[in-house]
Amino acid sequence: MHVIATAGHVDHGKSTLLRALTDMEPDRWAEERERGMTIDLGYAWTVLPSGETVAFVDVPGHHRFITNMLAGLGPVPAAMLVVAADEGWCRQTGEHLAALQALDVRRGLLVISRADLGDADLAAEEAHDYLAGTVFEDVETIAVSAVTGDGIEGLRAALGRLVAQIPAPPPSLPARLWVDRVFTIRGAGTVVTGTLGAGDIATGDELLLASSRRPVRVRKLESLKAAVERSTAVARVAVNVRGLTTREIRRGDALIAPSRWAPVECMDVRLVSAGEKVASRLILHIGSAAVPVRVRMLGADTARLALARPLALHIGERAILRDPGPQRIVAGLIILDTAPPPIRRRGTAKRASELVGMTGRPDPAGELTRRRVVAGNQLVAMGVLGPEAEPPGNAVAVGDWLIHQQQWDGWRAELFSVIDQWAADQPMAPGIPRDTAAQKLEIPDVRLVDALIAQAEGLVSDGGGVHREGVSATLPAQAEKALTVIIERLTVEPFTAPESRDLENLGLGPRVLATAVGSGRLLRVTDGIYLLPDAADLAVQRLATLPQPFTLSDGRRALDTTRRVAVPLFEMLDRAGRTRRVDANKRIVLSAPVDPPATRNI
Repeated sequence: MHVIATAGHVDHGKSTLLRALTDMEPDRWAEERERGMTIDLGYAWTVLPSGETVAFVDVPGHHRFITNMLAGLGPVPAAMLVVAADEGWCRQTGEHLAALQALDVRRGLLVISRADLGDADLAAEEAHDYLAGTVFEDVETIAVSAVTGDGIEGLRAALGRLVAQIPAPPPSLPARLWVDRVFTIRGAGTVVTGTLGAGDIATGDELLLASSRRPVRVRKLESLKAAVERSTAVARVAVNVRGLTTREIRRGDALIAPSRWAPVECMDVRLVSAGEKVASRLILHIGSAAVPVRVRMLGADTARLALARPLALHIGERAILRDPGPQRIVAGLIILDTAPPPIRRRGTAKRASELVGMTGRPDPAGELTRRRVVAGNQLVAMGVLGPEAEPPGNAVAVGDWLIHQQQWDGWRAELFSVIDQWAADQPMAPGIPRDTAAQKLEIPDVRLVDALIAQAEGLVSDGGGVHREGVSATLPAQAEKALTVIIERLTVEPFTAPESRDLENLGLGPRVLATAVGSGRLLRVTDGIYLLPDAADLAVQRLATLPQPFTLSDGRRALDTTRRVAVPLFEMLDRAGRTRRVDANKRIVLSAPVDPPATRNI
């Protein structure tokens, strides 16, 4: 199937021409048929002598319905520009041509309608004067009369030649269906119709509603009123969706393939054919969508657009900016960046210079050079990288992340500096936490730090953080002296844990004590109770000499200590499986050290 839009001034016979071509009524509303003027989008189709099926989107020609017109032109690859022989070129004809030019619709036909009422040759000559220098400059011209039937068969043949020139969309493009109608069918539920401009949709597929990212299921699929299992772009389709009501979706929304499109709320663009000064508030038209935008000019032909609601867009797509006041097309545009960086103070000129070399063509290597580090799925959602494509040659791939080689080398060099500086500033905890290292290096994912460490010789990542091999915690001189005093006391009286006030008087605060425990110089029994590292083994050795089971008092006396120490020490031994309670008051020793500690001078 091929999809072609009509274009042209109001009352130039576009709908009448489609009736003659298709034997179908494109005007859906009674008011349209009564007034003889298309108001909303109309649809019709026919099979050409070549066997090709052509679906037509009939757009309104009156300037008051320009939004509807742009919704019809937006997703199509070709157009049939209609000029009446008895009226010739008119204002709206030029506006429709400007829209086609802005959207880069390069294929089409010039149809001189109502050839029975005027001089078709003169109308064609005048039209070609207006078409000179535009994308439609060399299109084929056909004169027809829908009333007499003259030229209709010639138009069919010309349509056959036209569709033969329309290339099929690349098969790798992800599905996106721009919605132009929403309605309910009893017993079926919500149905949306639109032009499938990219990808394919099949019954049972799960898609996303672009505006809310809500998942929807394709229940049934029709194309030109015939049930199909799968439809491939470009095509007119009707989709019966499960999971949506008509209040949740509207014209201008889109059904999209999951993970292949990002919601775009801000983008940088290049303006095409912009005339006078561009206003700061305009309407963006793309597909069937019409969204208010704030415009910030960056350079002579580049701008940043802030969208009132997110759209599913790719780099390189074409769109239109319209001024809602005078209802005129201001400019066409090419999307250059769908995830632009924030502009810092006085950074407009710098960003404008960056955009000069951007064309809108997919350039994975260029994107990586500009961004330095980016998730691969982000490049996929931007339309820059295919989901199965190899990463660009200047990339280091870690998981889904792509890092520019220079950035990776820079991180690796800076990591050593960050680690050394941390160890110098934090001698009692010389290992820098991985997430802190990531923050200092502005690395977006801590897993990238792990990958850097794996490639760097001489670095260790353990429970103490990231540090150089052989680096251990050290205490300040005063704290080291105080700790030596405590160790000497415990060497003489191994179960006489110092009181909290003694620790404070010696200047042994929580950080110093944690460092001593972490380095294996003290054993933390509980808050405020610290012994030597071999205290547990020594305690089990002494308790094993008691008649079993033994009471708390028996054990306390054997260790020559107080209840303050004995209670948490015995509970620690219970948790370690070295002792076990046999009732509320007694416990037994389960294991003694194989190599008991050396006899102490007590």
